[in-house]
Amino acid sequence: MTRTWYWSSRWLPQGWLDALRQLTLFAGAYYAYRIVRGIVEGQATVAFEHARWIVDAEKGLGLFFEPGLQRWAVGRSWLIDAADWTYLNSHFLLTTGFLIWLYLARNRAFYFVRNMFLIAMGLALVGYILFPAAPPRLLPEWGFTDTVTNAVGASQANTAKLLFNPYAAMPSMHVAFALMVAIPAIKVTQTRALRWLWGAYPLYITLVVMVTANHFWLDAVAGALVAAVSAYTARSVLGRARPREWAWKPAAEAEAPA
Repeated sequence: MTRTWYWSSRWLPQGWLDALRQLTLFAGAYYAYRIVRGIVEGQATVAFEHARWIVDAEKGLGLFFEPGLQRWAVGRSWLIDAADWTYLNSHFLLTTGFLIWLYLARNRAFYFVRNMFLIAMGLALVGYILFPAAPPRLLPEWGFTDTVTNAVGASQANTAKLLFNPYAAMPSMHVAFALMVAIPAIKVTQTRALRWLWGAYPLYITLVVMVTANHFWLDAVAGALVAAVSAYTARSVLGRARPREWAWKPAAEAEAPA
């Protein structure tokens, strides 16, 4: 018992019980995604109608540039290879890795970011139910190519996509998560070079989701709006409701768990 207590107090800022609580919250959010995936998968016809509506909206604005952008990227093998790898791996690796690091190394900032993520995932689930939308990669008639499947094969691509709703293009949570990771990272990072890299990360992810034909630019804009609403709600509603536990305090010492 003494060794367990020492280990938890040495490596876990708020002890093992709080760490388990955070893991449970994110696991619950993941299973909520799986439930919504099952609901929305039966709305394929509606999802394709919404995707075509997005195409019409972008064409109406004179900004339907994604097919040309993808052709440009495909002509540069190093870029499309990097984009395919990023889409398959970094969304999970960087987001999860940053949250774990934040919990361990900047614990007082973690709870604000956690709340922001949970709010964003809740908003996204509502959006997926009300507005299911097929991704561009499922619209070859508009000149789109599923570069991820072409790069790694259907079996591996389908395995990776088990974690994602196939008709959840709007909003782009890749973009939302990138913003919700990068902005806190900039605020808690002291190294200038790292701050510049984090600043470029959401822009890179936006490029990735478009050149791999997984999102339209309007999906990316919607993802950015989700991130903004989530940050505002976490700060102005939850942060004010429990300022000691949930307000943004990156430099404060660890206090009571939330």
